[in-house]
Amino acid sequence: MVFASGYEAPQLANILRYYAGYTDKLSGESYPLEDGLFKMVVHEPLGVCAAITAFNSPMILFALKVAPALASGNVMIVKASEFNPLSSLRLAELATEAGLPAGTINVLIGGADVGNALATHKRIRKISFTGSVATGKKVQIAATESNLKRVTLELGGKSPVVIFRDANLGNAVRAASNFLAFNGQGCILGTRILVQEDISATFLEALRQLIEEHTKTLGSDPMELSTLSCPIFHSQQYTRVAEFLDLGKQEAELFVGGSVCQRPGLYVEPTVFVNPKPGARILHEEIFGPVAVVQTFKTESQAIEMANDTEYGLGAFIHTNDISRALRVASKIQSGTVSINTTENMSPQMPFGGSKNSGLGRENAGYALMAYTEPKSIFIRTLGETE
Repeated sequence: MVFASGYEAPQLANILRYYAGYTDKLSGESYPLEDGLFKMVVHEPLGVCAAITAFNSPMILFALKVAPALASGNVMIVKASEFNPLSSLRLAELATEAGLPAGTINVLIGGADVGNALATHKRIRKISFTGSVATGKKVQIAATESNLKRVTLELGGKSPVVIFRDANLGNAVRAASNFLAFNGQGCILGTRILVQEDISATFLEALRQLIEEHTKTLGSDPMELSTLSCPIFHSQQYTRVAEFLDLGKQEAELFVGGSVCQRPGLYVEPTVFVNPKPGARILHEEIFGPVAVVQTFKTESQAIEMANDTEYGLGAFIHTNDISRALRVASKIQSGTVSINTTENMSPQMPFGGSKNSGLGRENAGYALMAYTEPKSIFIRTLGETE
């Protein structure tokens, strides 16, 4: 409750305000008169669009998909996560109370069968999905085989955090601990921490202290503003994370944590592994829990190679006081977003999405708006001219 009001609600409001400003600014293009022809491009709404949202950050995901769809003149059907549907239902109610025409926003509750019905429906022209790679591929196949509806996919990540020796160590440690946010249940959180070799010991000790302090807060009253921890969201995910903890002990050295918590609720100790074996699953698969892997590097080129050694490409984080190096490395890392000396990674003005298995298409900014429109070219023969 506190998290929703303190973080998600302001983000929701920012996104809605941003796209509200676009409703009378969806411009087209026109070109100089040539050969008696006036040419222009208009952007028309697609019609009925659909969204499938994940259980984490449901209010933000609702806004990311609904706001640009409505701003460009479409109607939206949202399948909220069956694990966390209440905020989506309430937002649809608030939209109706605010005067939005009936049927403009529709919220459905259900499992995979409902998502499949949306992906295969022949009158739906666009679907935006946030979730796992496996399910995203099924959505894309269903969309293609039904009516070639447009698809936007945001499918998670395994984001690298690259820390160079000249970084502000305190800031870098705090940023590297970002994998603890939401108990690791965030697609862009940095779970592969790459530290330059000669500062690794100092960094790890500082990270250990921070994690141990955070672990003490697990199970605290979620209604208290001072509570920063949260449980794993549902039992299926809790079981998956627990299995990765056991797997990690076989694939790498356990540095801190490594167990589920012996207290009420689905809590897992924040965990860091070091020195993973080549091909380790904990290094390459998205766990969606408070689990990170630390590796060391010697040179900038090695750091870039390690950062790109993944099938995901959603986000990356770089820590250095050398702005030239920061921009040089950012240009070579394969990800949709790069954050330098910060954990901030989303703004309504900036496109959000990834490359490789992290999906296709973008949310936020004008990029999302265009994804909900169909460009139409119009040619006009000026008066007095004949074909």
